[in-house]
Amino acid sequence: MPRHLSIIFTILFLSACMGRNDQANQEKYYSNNSTKEFNEYWYSGNAELNSYELEEARYGEIRNGEAVLIFVTEDFLTQKQVKKESKTEAHHTSVLKLNYIKKFTTGIYDYSLMSSIFSPVKQDQLTFPIKVSTSSQEWCGHSWMQLNETAQHYHLQAYSYFEKESDVNRLLNKTLTEDGLWNQIRLNPKLIPQGEVQIIPSTQYLRLSHKDSKAYLAEINIIEENDSLQKQTLTINYPELGRRLSITFEKAFPHRILAWTENKMSGGKQLQTKARLKVSLKSPYWNQNKLSDSTYRKELNITY
Repeated sequence: MPRHLSIIFTILFLSACMGRNDQANQEKYYSNNSTKEFNEYWYSGNAELNSYELEEARYGEIRNGEAVLIFVTEDFLTQKQVKKESKTEAHHTSVLKLNYIKKFTTGIYDYSLMSSIFSPVKQDQLTFPIKVSTSSQEWCGHSWMQLNETAQHYHLQAYSYFEKESDVNRLLNKTLTEDGLWNQIRLNPKLIPQGEVQIIPSTQYLRLSHKDSKAYLAEINIIEENDSLQKQTLTINYPELGRRLSITFEKAFPHRILAWTENKMSGGKQLQTKARLKVSLKSPYWNQNKLSDSTYRKELNITY
């Protein structure tokens, strides 16, 4: 091959490689049409940590506890649906991850629940979580369920120590998920559909209530709060379940979650779970694992 042609092919090859790298970086941050304000807040190398005072309705009584919402962005492999930790060239995208933790006691024994919700970072369109994973632990036993997004469905897997629930492995039609709306509030609450919708309830609720894991008819509304704090409240009402969730958040960016209530049947009567924000801060918590870092728990005002 003539030398000049070799040089041309080399330049084209390098340009293509650089183009792919540039494209990957663009996909990671900007193809979602996210704003500069959004990128500066969520790609700062910190997670947002929020602690809440919790009153949980369980077994017909109100139990005191704590909740923590941890929001952070990370790279996510779209095929394996796990966090990207290697230098693999496999397709990946940027997600907003919510780790939602609740802990409370019922008499002698305690409950610990955790959900992880992974939503693609897109501010210009409604998003569906790529993955939702929830586990519940208490002294009687533990259970786990997971939703994995496919082209047209969610692949549901669930494992429980309860005989009637046992092992579940089936497909659900891809639709709205209550878990995903917590992230959608942070991404762009204006895109949340209002009115009657089919929606999969909270996976934590499904675990605790032992209801069938499927989509239910619900009505969604976003209400303007008439006070000086510029708040909005998202409500989801499930007539069939006798359940109503209300999430209050800041109207302005970054749309922090300020409080929520959940009206539901518990012990044969209608009770209300409540959570109220105590502390919100930003921190690279994954690096703060020394004994001396326990002071950050005091900053968050958490005791569990």
